[in-house]
Amino acid sequence: MNTASYTVVGMTCQRCVNSVTEEVSQVPGVTGVDVDLATGALTVTGPGEVDKAAVRAAVEEAGYEPAGH
Repeated sequence: MNTASYTVVGMTCQRCVNSVTEEVSQVPGVTGVDVDLATGALTVTGPGEVDKAAVRAAVEEAGYEPAGH
């Protein structure tokens, strides 16, 4: 199982977390998404290498900014 970590900027509530989780869950190869509202931490898991550009695009589609990647 591969894991990738990101930081999401701009989330302020549980609805934000749900939006990010929903969008990132649709990225091919992603089998698990964990979002921590307090820290902005996003952890993505999958059986193979997860497309980082696709994860970034999904975060942006949800209306937030991926930081540091």
